[in-house]
Amino acid sequence: MLALSLITSLAVTAAACGSSTDTKPANTGGSTAAPTGSATPAPAASNAPKPALRALQIWQKDDYNTYPVAKVLEDKTGYKVQYDMLPQDKPEDKLNLLIASGEAYDAITTVGSSDFKALYSDYAKRGALVDLGPLIDKFGPNIKAAISQESLDAAKVDGKLYAIPTKTLEFVGNDLMIRQDWLDKLGLKVPTTLDEFVAVLKAFKEKDPGGNGAQNVPLTIKGDSPFIDNIAGTFGLMNSWNDVGGKLVPRPLDPAYKDYLAFTADLFKQGLLDKEFAVNKDANMKEKFSSGKAGVIVLHWADVPTVADALKKVQPDAKMVSVPALKGKDGKMGLSAGAGFDRITYIPKASKHAEDAIKWMNAKLDKDTFKLMAIGEEGKHYTFKDNAYTPILPIFTDERNQANNYLMGVDEKNYPTYWQARVRKDPRLFEAWEFLNVKQPANSRFPDVLGKSPYLADYSKNNGALNTLVNDQTVKFIVGADPMSSLDAFMAKYKASGGDASAKEINDWYSKLKK
Repeated sequence: MLALSLITSLAVTAAACGSSTDTKPANTGGSTAAPTGSATPAPAASNAPKPALRALQIWQKDDYNTYPVAKVLEDKTGYKVQYDMLPQDKPEDKLNLLIASGEAYDAITTVGSSDFKALYSDYAKRGALVDLGPLIDKFGPNIKAAISQESLDAAKVDGKLYAIPTKTLEFVGNDLMIRQDWLDKLGLKVPTTLDEFVAVLKAFKEKDPGGNGAQNVPLTIKGDSPFIDNIAGTFGLMNSWNDVGGKLVPRPLDPAYKDYLAFTADLFKQGLLDKEFAVNKDANMKEKFSSGKAGVIVLHWADVPTVADALKKVQPDAKMVSVPALKGKDGKMGLSAGAGFDRITYIPKASKHAEDAIKWMNAKLDKDTFKLMAIGEEGKHYTFKDNAYTPILPIFTDERNQANNYLMGVDEKNYPTYWQARVRKDPRLFEAWEFLNVKQPANSRFPDVLGKSPYLADYSKNNGALNTLVNDQTVKFIVGADPMSSLDAFMAKYKASGGDASAKEINDWYSKLKK
């Protein structure tokens, strides 16, 4: 009966879930020491043989069972694990069927996005998951030592903990990338204010330092992201929901939204913003920049090496640099930083070994075992000097590049520092990441507060459709397809389409968070 109920109900839930379009997570630092030793030791193991466990994981390109991390964990924890993967396409559909049919997995790990948080909450509410609180109290000292109470509380459903959360790294992802050689050719400096940025765009358009003629594009973005990173922050619109007078307000209801529309619409009219941005996909946007046609692009630091290599093939002397957090009116600035859960792990009621599953996850969070899993062995996979972890290539990539997919909770104090070994694989990658997350002032980074929220039913149900509504309408306002006089009507539509219900639910939670 439970299975039949779940199949019906979860199909509805999956259809209703929307995915957030907020940017990803900014590094908050963490300890730079090379820690040793273990957290509070787990209860002594019995002499009984450990059962083989079954784990269902998110999709990755390599087989979990043969990837080197699997053997490391087996040796260190004593548990043999059979790993299966969810499909890359529509994983929620497969997950719903497995949960509803009572497939006996001992641990299930999914991404921590809003739609999967919704599924997790629904499973918990319907009695399909094991309450982990008592098991962690008895067998999870390392779990308690590694994962903050804030993270554990955010993973609770109706006051009970049904999942081990893996906290995302709070880093800034997207920023404006500008052609340094174009600036040099025109005798200009990298802009630091919004006014200086507009002046640079005008110079790029009028003086055409790239020699592109009619194809010259000062700034290019993609159509599904009309809130331009860094620029939106100068209006206080860095995230989809921002604190305005002590309450979280969505962008279209923020008083600054009208000013942002007027500014970007003016860029479009002047030809400073790509005339084709509304139809640009990610590939179109990157091609315009890497082919030398565009002078400024919105880019994630992880894409910097690939785009730089493509640009060099066309123009060997080309140089690009990140734009610092621009200051707008009254010095306002802001870069969006992700927050919340990268993934979540739970134990279905159908598990035959729930107690051992917690013991296994606890053993993985022993400080030495966790570090070995995450970045490998010093001298073999990485070097440690001046409080920095640097990967040894190619073995780090071969044996630890997908170690993050084995995470079931992290050492929240030290992992942000361990993780930096990953961005040191390429100097350009590290430079782009470091510029945004270390060299830029701390008050320029704004973590997405909603990433830390528990499952919110109305928000989860409405978020996907509302994001699409906002992005589509914002594009129409910018290109002039709809007049600014229809802004009030759009705001009313947003509220009636679930915006009001979401705002009430979100701020009921937010008011308690601030106490």
